[in-house]
Amino acid sequence: MDIAALSMVMSQAKLSQQVGVSVLNIAKTQSEQQGQDLVKMLQSVQPHLGGNLDIRI
Repeated sequence: MDIAALSMVMSQAKLSQQVGVSVLNIAKTQSEQQGQDLVKMLQSVQPHLGGNLDIRI
């Protein structure tokens, strides 16, 4: 394998690694956002609602 071919192979491997890291970074960012949204949703729950049921017959 000559130097030019080796350079091409190494460049393609580097690009593939960079794409993989970018995809993982996007997934991490989305997971963090979903976690923050879940925390906000759980904090907005009002625990005193639904505890009593008033029935008239």
